[in-house]
Amino acid sequence: MSDVTLTQAPVARPVPALRLWRRVRPVLLSLIVPLLLLLGWHWAVAAGMTRLIPSPAEVAEYMVDFAVGGIWDDAFSATLHIHLLASASRVYGGFVLAALVAIPLGLLIGRNAFVRQLLDPFLQLMRPIPVTAWLPLSMILFGLGARSAFFLVFLGAFYPILLNTIFGVKNVEPRLFEAASMLGCRGNAQFFKVVLPAALPSIFTGLRLGLGLAWFVIVVGEMTGVPQGLGAVIMDGRTLSRTELVICGMIVIGIAGFISDRVVVLLMNRLLRWSPSHHG
Repeated sequence: MSDVTLTQAPVARPVPALRLWRRVRPVLLSLIVPLLLLLGWHWAVAAGMTRLIPSPAEVAEYMVDFAVGGIWDDAFSATLHIHLLASASRVYGGFVLAALVAIPLGLLIGRNAFVRQLLDPFLQLMRPIPVTAWLPLSMILFGLGARSAFFLVFLGAFYPILLNTIFGVKNVEPRLFEAASMLGCRGNAQFFKVVLPAALPSIFTGLRLGLGLAWFVIVVGEMTGVPQGLGAVIMDGRTLSRTELVICGMIVIGIAGFISDRVVVLLMNRLLRWSPSHHG
């Protein structure tokens, strides 16, 4: 009987054009809604439906002046980097401090029943208080300026990180502890080998929410009399009836918040490759 040689069929690979389309398609889809909003905005201004809102072209012109100057040459020309850096330092500073406090505290509350019974009622009582309600008290405690803004950003980011960390720890499947015990992992070692890895997806969800709220709160935080910052720019634009300045500040905050979120997602995807739910 003659030998039969089996050859492996070649693996079909997508053509370059198809690979390019798969990469470009999500970007194109994400641009549809912003473009439709821009068209609607332009149409509403051109039709005279609103006289207080500038057109997209006028906002784009002022955005260029806000970034590099050379058009209007007013007090806000070529100051975008100054205000962005001022706000970013407060956002990231408050966010990092909130994460450093909320993650260990959330791990402790989620893991230890006594600590949970001790702290959870107080935290649930404080959580519904909006950040805006803390504004007068922060100005009394920390005075006018950057420290009040820093404190409000910390508050805005703290509770999402804390609650998601507690949720992640409390929902670790019991069978994971049984499997770890069978493999010789017992006691405190289970915290680092079982609890922390299993809670990481929920912790990263809290980090994303906390960072988004930090950018949200910065406008409130910079109402406390800071001279520089995107929130201060928005408040100055409101006071001076400079609607284009208000919109420029809003756009920059949106872009900065989006980029910040993408950085956290990239870090999450790298650290949670093993998790089926890690893609952001």
